[in-house]
Amino acid sequence: MSFTIQNVLVAVDKGYATVDVQIVDNYIQAIAPNLDVVGTVVDGQNKLLLPGFINAHTHSPEMWQRGIIPPVPLELWIAELYDFAPLEPDLVYLSALGTAVETLLSGGTSVVDHLVLIPGKEIETIASAVRAYQEIGIRAFIGPLIQDESLTAGIPDGGAQREHKTYVRSTEATLALMQEAVDKFHNPSEGVNILVAPTGIQLCSDALFEGCRELSDRYNLCRHAHLLETKAQEKLAQEKYGCSAVEHLKQLGYLSDRTSLAHCVWLSDNDIAILAETHSTVVHNPLSNLRLGSGIAPILKYRQAGVNVSFGCDGAASNDSQDLLEAIKIGSILHNITDMDYHHWITPRESVEIASLGGAKGLNVADELGSLTEGKKADLVLYDLTSLSLLPRTDPIGLLILGRPTQAVDSVWVNGKRVVADGKVTTIDVDALRKNLFERSEWSTNRQSATVSQIEAHYRGVMGLPEQLSKSYS
Repeated sequence: MSFTIQNVLVAVDKGYATVDVQIVDNYIQAIAPNLDVVGTVVDGQNKLLLPGFINAHTHSPEMWQRGIIPPVPLELWIAELYDFAPLEPDLVYLSALGTAVETLLSGGTSVVDHLVLIPGKEIETIASAVRAYQEIGIRAFIGPLIQDESLTAGIPDGGAQREHKTYVRSTEATLALMQEAVDKFHNPSEGVNILVAPTGIQLCSDALFEGCRELSDRYNLCRHAHLLETKAQEKLAQEKYGCSAVEHLKQLGYLSDRTSLAHCVWLSDNDIAILAETHSTVVHNPLSNLRLGSGIAPILKYRQAGVNVSFGCDGAASNDSQDLLEAIKIGSILHNITDMDYHHWITPRESVEIASLGGAKGLNVADELGSLTEGKKADLVLYDLTSLSLLPRTDPIGLLILGRPTQAVDSVWVNGKRVVADGKVTTIDVDALRKNLFERSEWSTNRQSATVSQIEAHYRGVMGLPEQLSKSYS
């Protein structure tokens, strides 16, 4: 597949240049002015070309609950989420398509789906997401979300002696499931990558982390997990290990240059040094951290320490959107209030690099993706600089990152294939998807979560909150 983008704006040191970009056999062959035309001609006049961004952490099945979970912290939010999680693989298929469409139309060419599994239908769940992502043509990194401890184990005991139910799958069965997922679905050449992805220290045994590390080493898979998203998880780590969660994961050998860790809000300076030393990546999910009151991750500290950082939307029930440009904007400017030295603040160009090359480094594909570089794969996004939201003309990247771009994506190529043209996804029927999402759902308010009712009193006690509730969240 070959084409030439003519007269397109690209970023160069201290400014922009108008160039042609040749794509041959799905790779960037040349970037220079006045190149000979190869293949189809694409008009790049008044358009900006950037490498595709990576939505480095999300949970596509959460789309079915966006906008409905009330303002509560993660430990209560996840209890409600699980009470009403979709139980049909075709719903997972539809929400994966929806996640992909929103990612593509906000500049993303890859998605990391920490995929919530339907109990008893785990392989069918993965197959549904794989089918969706291959149909639409986005590059997919699927990490089946696995655990081997029950939900209540994720809340600190606070000195109480609590019994927890046995989880629905044993550690051995869960690792066997992961082996099957790798055997059936891991196919990077076809745009589908399986990650090992235990949900986090709060719901996973050491044996599960060690088993995932072994699978990762055997098949050269990337590793993913949530890490210290909330203050409660920081307390829990001390109860379980007597040390920080980061120190414990290092002892287990889980941290590496193939490891990406979502959130990382409650880390010490020593923890940050460990992430830098192990070349692990932090996936910054600013909107869900704010939505759930988890805190502000110290991203400026991470960058100064040499830790690689990428951006994620997180799932659409904790954000509640898959607008990657929105996550990048908030994730860039949120930290200006955390450090008075403005020389440390994130510039729009640095935001672009975090969202593209930072994401690629965290997935061990920086030699193939993440920058407009000759020899890299053609995962590209073309932005229309005549879009009203990108006018009047000033700094194109500044407008894109600091503004509120709407209908700004003109075209998207993934592995050289054009999957968005003239602002519309070309590979699936988006109107049919909208109809399906509408008809398979219903307006809903005031639903009751049995699990939240059971655990809320203990959560408030262990977190030092007053017993008397000021308002009802049910």
